[in-house]
Amino acid sequence: MEKKDEGNPPMAVMASRDENEDAKSSMRTVETMLRLVPVALCVSALVVMLKNTQTNDYGSLSYSDLGAFRYLVNANGICAGYSLLSAVIVSMPGAWTMPQAWTFFLLDQVLTYVILAAGTVSTEVLYLANKGDTSIAWSAACVSFGGFCHKAFISTVITFVAVIFYAALSLVSSYKLFSKYDAPVVT
Repeated sequence: MEKKDEGNPPMAVMASRDENEDAKSSMRTVETMLRLVPVALCVSALVVMLKNTQTNDYGSLSYSDLGAFRYLVNANGICAGYSLLSAVIVSMPGAWTMPQAWTFFLLDQVLTYVILAAGTVSTEVLYLANKGDTSIAWSAACVSFGGFCHKAFISTVITFVAVIFYAALSLVSSYKLFSKYDAPVVT
């Protein structure tokens, strides 16, 4: 009669555990990268907009003259900081607790809407700057300030690319939360 070693699991179970750990590690790597890419995008959009100023015969125009573009700069800065901090936290090995999962879920949702709002309001201002609004005698400013409008457009497009990554992060964090934990029960 062979003596069984009870302390070590059979090879199939060990292989299953290794595959599970590999899957968790690769998921952690993917999520970390999904959180790091928006850092570069948000900082790029922020820098392009911060350097956006133009002076000509008609006057001077800077991003700080328009509230929508100031909001875009602030939103991109906040989202870049959050993305960097969350990437560092997500990259650390270890099991997630329910409060951590809820915190990431809520913050990912909020910041997705913050950056989406920044891109949307900037798009509206760019539309008015390109087309004008004859009903209120607002002429198209991009005719006179084409370089300014071009840089603002680039910053807004980069912001919308960051929105796509934040939407993906929102899906990942909601999957991580609702696949492991039940929704809170209201009594």
